[in-house]
Amino acid sequence: MLLSERFKGHDLSGFYDQLRARGKEAGIVFGNRTLLSNSKLALQASEYARDLGKYSDFHENIFHAYFTECLDIDNLEVIAAVAGKSGLDEAQILSAVKNGRYAPRLISARKEGQLINLSGVPTFIIEGKYKVVGAQPLEVFRDLLDKVKGGKS
Repeated sequence: MLLSERFKGHDLSGFYDQLRARGKEAGIVFGNRTLLSNSKLALQASEYARDLGKYSDFHENIFHAYFTECLDIDNLEVIAAVAGKSGLDEAQILSAVKNGRYAPRLISARKEGQLINLSGVPTFIIEGKYKVVGAQPLEVFRDLLDKVKGGKS
């Protein structure tokens, strides 16, 4: 879906300015996204990568493909290319995605998210009770961790 259709009537320039500023702090370049991809297939592929010990590589590469290169991560060719770049067999990952082998994990994760009232990603839960939702500045984490540390004896 085109972002312009999904957020019709909204000016997203402020959002992108903030995203790019936060990305710059972390050495991440955000491209000019025009497409909002369905990430279901990429998430299933990431579970395949997790089982083979390649989750970190795949996750970083799929993130780069989507946010920096602005590729459609709902496209099986894109997923296959990212898999190859991540040291995974392209045919095997596509087979796993196409047969829905990892769909139950996603359903389970969605249910868990509903139980904890997940409202956005990323979400960080600290000590089981403090939530940080979204891409927040480093100071937000420092302040919260200082608060948590200060409350312990």
